[in-house]
Amino acid sequence: MFVNVNLNLEERYDDISFPKMIKVKQKFNDEKIGFIKEAVLKELEKVDQSTLKGKKIGVTAGSRGIKGWLDIIYTLKDFLVECGAVPIIIPSMGSHGGANAKGQKDIVKSYGLNEDDFEIISTMDTTVIGNLKDGTELHFSTDALNLDGIILMNKIKPHADYKGDFESGLLKMACIGLGKHKGALTLHDKGFHNFKAIIPEAGNIILENSNIIFGIAIVENAYDDPMLIEVIEKKDIFQREKELLKIAKANMPRIQLEEVDILVIDEIGKNISGEGMDPNVTGRPGSYLYEGFDHAPSVNKIIIRDITDVSHGNAAGIGMADLTTKRVVDKIDFIAMYTNSITATILGPSRLPVVLNNEKDCMIVAFKTCFKEKENIKIVRIKNTLELDEISVSMACLAEIEQRQDMGILSCEYEIEFDENNNISVM
Repeated sequence: MFVNVNLNLEERYDDISFPKMIKVKQKFNDEKIGFIKEAVLKELEKVDQSTLKGKKIGVTAGSRGIKGWLDIIYTLKDFLVECGAVPIIIPSMGSHGGANAKGQKDIVKSYGLNEDDFEIISTMDTTVIGNLKDGTELHFSTDALNLDGIILMNKIKPHADYKGDFESGLLKMACIGLGKHKGALTLHDKGFHNFKAIIPEAGNIILENSNIIFGIAIVENAYDDPMLIEVIEKKDIFQREKELLKIAKANMPRIQLEEVDILVIDEIGKNISGEGMDPNVTGRPGSYLYEGFDHAPSVNKIIIRDITDVSHGNAAGIGMADLTTKRVVDKIDFIAMYTNSITATILGPSRLPVVLNNEKDCMIVAFKTCFKEKENIKIVRIKNTLELDEISVSMACLAEIEQRQDMGILSCEYEIEFDENNNISVM
């Protein structure tokens, strides 16, 4: 348990009063798939069913949350069974889940998957199926190779640590996810600054030398709803993924303000972003590669209030914050968090920010270190970096909001309130 940090801030800075807040609606493109099952079945018409009969087919399952994932996976299951195939789930998440079989299986089950409906094979065994030009070995799940075929399923989205033609998507799932801990560690040892070249090189080799049969790509809108689900033939994955990434980037959510003095984030988590909080929203990547994040506002101080339950204590990303509470730190599974960071070769996301006893203390310290008059301090509170359609902002943001067509005011102004433990109850 983290030590108490009693700085008597409330007494020392009793002159601080927080500005009033308003709730704001951010408007994004809301195009989405209305009926996921029907959309998946329509795309599966592209598949030659005769090639699946009597075969054991693995379906990849990553560690990132995908809205509608259960509908997609069960529709795919029914399709495979109808074709005479046996569907099997292969957890494909590199070193996540504590880099062990049970942890990865638990993550898949936490998404609501019934183990009575699917066999889940989650060992960490790998086989070397190729080499990069520099001789680096490419590891691939032995469980996956022992099956008759693999369907790559993943969402296509901007990565939290690097920019390129291929970021988070099908190729990265093949290289890192199906590489298990060994494969993830081997490629991350090359450094994120090389991923722009490594992912396409490794992806091409794996597509040529593995039993991948096709991919299912999911692109989400800014509200985290699937707006596109597409079955992609193996031969087309390389080209199509590049095109889908452009669509994903054009539809990603953001805080539509130019400057934020204090960003309060209710929760971070591995189901939200690989970095717990998406640097594409905060502008703070965990790596030293800061290119490509300039669409995010300039943020002075970040306060973290909680970790999602499905992260199982992996608070990777907390290191990009400035302030958090003892309650949050007491939830951290340091083994899971450190394993993730060491494998990714980026230690910054696992560092601890300033840890204080409660959220009121965090707000006081953020205020005292912003070097602005109270009435000019721009506070933004968000639930997480995925859900940005409704946010709360301080009155200093009002003038900018009134000039924008993509933001609208939802409430009257109100006070920031704290509960008996001096944690935020209303903001």
